[in-house]
Amino acid sequence: MASDEMFQKLKDFREEEAHQTDAGETIQLVTEILDLNVKDGVISGIFSKDFLRRRLYRREVVESPQTEEAPFWLNPSKEKTYLIVVAPSVARGVKKLLTNHVANALSEALFLRPWAIVEVMISHEVLKELHEANPQATKLIWFDDVDIPSVDKLCLAGSGLADTQLYHDYLAHGKIWYVVFEAQRRGIVVGITRNCVVTLFSKSTTEAFIDYLLQDFVTLIT
Repeated sequence: MASDEMFQKLKDFREEEAHQTDAGETIQLVTEILDLNVKDGVISGIFSKDFLRRRLYRREVVESPQTEEAPFWLNPSKEKTYLIVVAPSVARGVKKLLTNHVANALSEALFLRPWAIVEVMISHEVLKELHEANPQATKLIWFDDVDIPSVDKLCLAGSGLADTQLYHDYLAHGKIWYVVFEAQRRGIVVGITRNCVVTLFSKSTTEAFIDYLLQDFVTLIT
């Protein structure tokens, strides 16, 4: 689907849901796309969603509306279209909820069906090559699928990363799930999981970070 067609389908996106609070008040919860833009074929916007939060106030649970916003980018290409969602700095569970909701809502808006937008993966082999191509740039490695009884995950950090034998011992018993490394050409430190959750650990502008994701990171995806 071309960028212009996607833009037209998303520009008027808005949903409202009436919700009755515990106090009997009816409020409208709005989900909408703000600041939609297209530049050089890349669509950007802000996905805004209203939630009801429960909190303790003077020993009573009260409900209050709250809005979360998640910037997103859609980068169509000839073979695939990549969706990037930047999660807000809120509780981890809310981040997952909101980013999943963005993917599902955009899937319905663009393709008229759920699950047209799916989670992408990076293979263990690609993360292995990423580390071994420049071990000095790696800050931390987590291994999962560990076959040692009573051990779920293994971790290498600090001086352990320089121990080649220890790295190969861990590699023999598990797969690389998470790598924190310096993308030296960009001058940033990022953490990457196999299911393509990317965490920025260094200072960067949003534009520079998104450029890294669109230009460099997508080449790692299988």
